Order: sequence, then structure tokens, then C-alpha cells
Amino acid sequence: MLDFSVTFVITIINIFLLAVILRAILFKPVSRFMSERAKRVRDSIDEAKADKAKAEELLGQYREKLKAADAEAEEIVKLAREKARAQAEKIVAEGKASAEALIAEGRSRLELERQKAFARFGAEAAALVMTASSRLVQRDFRSDDNGLYAAILLDELSALPSLQKGKS
Repeated sequence: MLDFSVTFVITIINIFLLAVILRAILFKPVSRFMSERAKRVRDSIDEAKADKAKAEELLGQYREKLKAADAEAEEIVKLAREKARAQAEKIVAEGKASAEALIAEGRSRLELERQKAFARFGAEAAALVMTASSRLVQRDFRSDDNGLYAAILLDELSALPSLQKGKS
């Protein structure tokens, strides 16, 4: 029985020594490595959270800047539209004024030409009446000839160049 108890005690001492050696060689470095790794993971997670918070803050700032840029661009477009509308209205007003001036000038020229035409017509009519009167005075007045004289007068009137221009 002694054999069994000595072997048992030696086995227990071997196990104890093996546990102490393994602990010193294997368990302590593995435990240290695991705790350092856990610390690095926690640090990485904390750093990631800080980076995420910073990124969200930057994203918020960029969104605000983008909103401000959109508002500014909208204001610029609005001002450009107003300026274009004002310029278009100015161009239309100038065109209307120019057209009205041309129309007024044309009307005044037309009125002047009309007055000149009436003056020429009056002068030609007076000359024609004088010519017709002098021819009628040179002839004898008979009632039979009145129709003939009127026809001759109408033929002479239609042969005048100034009256032919008015017909065409």
C-alpha cells in the first residue's frame, strides 16, 4: 500500500509543480495578453465612438454649410431672375417707345405728304378748271354741246399724269 501512497504523493507533487510551472510560463503571459487585448479592444471601441461622434458633428456642420450654400444659391438665382425680368421689361419698354416714335414720325410724314398732295391737287385742279373754263369760254354755248364738252373734260382729266399716279 505504501507504493500506492508514494506514487500518489509524487503525482500530486508533479501536478502541483506542473501547475506552478505552467502558471509561470503559460497562464500569466496568456492572461496578460488577454487583458492587454481586452484593453486594446475597449480602447478601439472608445476611439471608434469618439470618431463616430466627431464624424456626426462634422456631418452636421457640412449639412448646415450645404443648407447655407443652397439658400445662397437660391437667392442668387432669385436675384438673377429679377434682374433678367427687369432687363426684359426695360428692353420691351424701349422697343415700345422706339416703335411709338417711329409710328409718330411716320404719321407726321404721312400728314405732311397728304398736305403736299392736297396742295398739288388744289393747284392742278385750279389749273384744270382754268384750262377747262378758257376752252369753254372760247366756244359757243349750246345745250347740245354741253354733254360733248363734259366728255372732253373728263377725257382730259383722266389723261393728266398726276391723277394717274393716284389711281395706281
